Amino acid sequence: MSRIAEVVNSFLENYGLKDLNYPLCLGFSGGYDSMCLLHLINSLGINVIAVHLNHNWRGDESKKDEDNCRKFCEINNIKFYSETLSSDIPKNETAARTARYDFFQRCLKKYKSKVFLTAHNADDNAETVLYRIVKGTGVDGLAGIRPKRDCYYRPLLSIRRYEIEEYCRKFNLVPNIDSSNIDIKYKRNLIRHKIIPLLADINPDVIAAVNSLSELALEDSRLLDCENTNSTDEFLNLPNPIQSRIIKNLLISRSIDYGRERIELIIDFILANRNSGSGKTFSIGSDLWLFVNSKYFEIIGLETKNMEEILITSEGIYDFGNYCFILEKCTEIPKKFPDDSEYIAYVKLNKLNYTLRTRRDGDIISPLGMSGTQKLKKFLNSKKIPSYLKDTIPLLCEGSNILWVAGVGLSNKIRIVDNKVSHVLKLMKKDG
Repeated sequence: MSRIAEVVNSFLENYGLKDLNYPLCLGFSGGYDSMCLLHLINSLGINVIAVHLNHNWRGDESKKDEDNCRKFCEINNIKFYSETLSSDIPKNETAARTARYDFFQRCLKKYKSKVFLTAHNADDNAETVLYRIVKGTGVDGLAGIRPKRDCYYRPLLSIRRYEIEEYCRKFNLVPNIDSSNIDIKYKRNLIRHKIIPLLADINPDVIAAVNSLSELALEDSRLLDCENTNSTDEFLNLPNPIQSRIIKNLLISRSIDYGRERIELIIDFILANRNSGSGKTFSIGSDLWLFVNSKYFEIIGLETKNMEEILITSEGIYDFGNYCFILEKCTEIPKKFPDDSEYIAYVKLNKLNYTLRTRRDGDIISPLGMSGTQKLKKFLNSKKIPSYLKDTIPLLCEGSNILWVAGVGLSNKIRIVDNKVSHVLKLMKKDG
């Protein structure tokens, strides 16, 4: 296996992209980079769809490029899809990029995919960093092109352009040659053909040097990103000065006085309760507490328990505090039933004579999949529900028997048997 193939294969494995139940979309201009990547992905047996956007800038040349892409895919048994931009689209880099990514999003939706591959390489990254330096940028800008951004993945980002050209020659690939790539009126072409050769007089390995700067900036950027974390484990793995800065910023965000002693007390409290399932609280101000459990920490206010009790005797929409509870007949069984953590449940109800309320002493539940009953408090603890939230969760009840803990779990009493569903339960925030 060639070095490029090893890099791409490793990239796909690291991001879990090799055994998905949907195809990968790949932006296929037909140039060296995308032809190399498409050939590689296809040779690895990955389900891929090549998508081509004809920018319609170069008349017949653009059409020939599209035809070449289609022919390459036909020969290699790769699914191909293309669109042509309207001639009304402005012919500039910004408009082209916007139109291109709009097209990419349409393709993802069309093929029900969540992954889009682009063929950016190490030279592209260096050119991007230089462009941003000239335009003025911060650490994030110096980080250059990310290997992954949202649904976009770039397997060739560590590969030099000359390596890609060598790969294409080795496998007798015939890429498109875009004549506009030599037009230095486009800023990236100016950097590629004029600026980088001049910088190479200072450092012949200028591409590697700029990419090294980019990697260092990416590390710093990720470190700065950590300063926004509220993950308990992530926080405790950070150096103490950064921990102190996070707590300081957290206190400032709530206009709470801070000092070294208070910050250290809070850090110690997070450390002491890093393994708490239901969570612990620490007073940090008037009606404000720091909540900590094994997953996260946050500042919370005093929660007012909703003492309403709503009778549910028919299908319909019911107001309950900040929520809307919806009970409707089930007209279609879903292909996949919701998880317990979702605020929707498919159930079998025998009669409509229930109440909607929050928890009370003596509440019990027959957890789904378990025999017998247990106290609701024990059930909520087993689900790691934070203490301060336990009194705010809407419950569908039959007396002291809890039938649905919204967003947490169902009771065996209303479970579906043999796919016989009568109703759908939904809970929605009034603010949407």
